[in-house]
Amino acid sequence: MYAIIKTGGKQVKVEVGQPIYIEKLDAEEGTKVSFDEVILLSGDSVKVGTPFVTGATVEGTVEKQGRQKKVVTFKYKRRKDTHRKQGHRQPYTRVMIDAINA
Repeated sequence: MYAIIKTGGKQVKVEVGQPIYIEKLDAEEGTKVSFDEVILLSGDSVKVGTPFVTGATVEGTVEKQGRQKKVVTFKYKRRKDTHRKQGHRQPYTRVMIDAINA
């Protein structure tokens, strides 16, 4: 059984026991989180929401808060003695999926 949930402006396919990396949530490590915006449920039969499946939730536990590897952008204009270097590290939350409630 799997589900597709919406979190952080993205859609993520989840299964029980699977860790997912999503946009940063405001939750401490070890706390339980619940996702109410379930777009699709698949099991014995497929339920597609319009836009969300009513009464369906996905529960998980926050395992880790972290930041991804640095992405460096370097812009320059040749022969103009102009350049700009910028780095960015996107924060994420690792969530272990515990249950899918239909």
